[in-house]
Amino acid sequence: MEAVVSTPTPATGNADLVRVSDLRVRFVTKETTVYAVNGVDFSLAPGEVLGILGESGCGKTVTLRALIRLLPEDRAQVSGRVVVGDNDMLRLPKRELQSVRGGTIAMIFQEPMTALDPVYTVGYQIAETIIRHEGCSWREADVRALDLFEQVQVPSPKRRLNSYPHELSGGLRQRAMIALALSCRPSVLLADEPTTALDATVQIQILLLLRELQKELGMGVIFVTHDMGVAGEISDRLAIMYAGRLVETGPVTQVMRAPLHPYTAGLLSSTVHGSMRGQRLQAIEGAPPNLEKLPDACSFVPRCPHVRDACREGVPEPVQAAPERMARCIRVNPA
Repeated sequence: MEAVVSTPTPATGNADLVRVSDLRVRFVTKETTVYAVNGVDFSLAPGEVLGILGESGCGKTVTLRALIRLLPEDRAQVSGRVVVGDNDMLRLPKRELQSVRGGTIAMIFQEPMTALDPVYTVGYQIAETIIRHEGCSWREADVRALDLFEQVQVPSPKRRLNSYPHELSGGLRQRAMIALALSCRPSVLLADEPTTALDATVQIQILLLLRELQKELGMGVIFVTHDMGVAGEISDRLAIMYAGRLVETGPVTQVMRAPLHPYTAGLLSSTVHGSMRGQRLQAIEGAPPNLEKLPDACSFVPRCPHVRDACREGVPEPVQAAPERMARCIRVNPA
């Protein structure tokens, strides 16, 4: 998908909806330890869309799941601080956590066919969620479910509510997943690559729908993707992730027009767009590092075209290059 830079939605100036500090996730087995997320910091303002962008395996989905504690407790060691509204998510008792999930913060999963229960109709699943969080009657919940299907533009919504997930197309399942996530009016929406499995036409429809709903409902959205075009279309601010760390953050227009980190520049140069017809794609050489054996240096060193000796002398600290720009690179001059 071609990179399109969106016009940012101004932040409201209110307190942040989400505040993440030094988030770390380790997956520990008898054989090894995988360092999946390594000291991530970010915030999300009301009405803002934060796009987390990076290659597969860089820690994007793990970060999202850590925010709402969906990682397996027997294997995942999560540390740091995650605050959603007034809730300290990593220390919240499980009973309270169940109320916060869905009510305050909700998630659209990457593959709705595995996220939706195949033995219940989609309408039943949405109504059940509304009853669980709001304690209303089945009749009221059914009316709300129909309203939600109309809101996410499902054709013949009344009939589709009585369909099972396997009876819906990929695009309709994704719309049903969005309706389920919005059913309890969350203030924060997590979207984990919700358009990856869809064709280009449906992908654009879902992106426009999400953006429209986000503006209409005033939600804060964290949108995970590996597609630069999708990130530019949906996001107000970008966080570029590599080897479990955020290597660059900033407003979407600034990051895409003047990247500070070589990895961000590499992602942009390897993105296909219409003016490239007949040209060779400039892919990033090499592969992401092994998260079991992260070097005590910049993780991008083996692939970086601008590497210096100093790059191998430790993990680069974040550099504040401008009031809203950060990059982990020794080539970046502080503001």
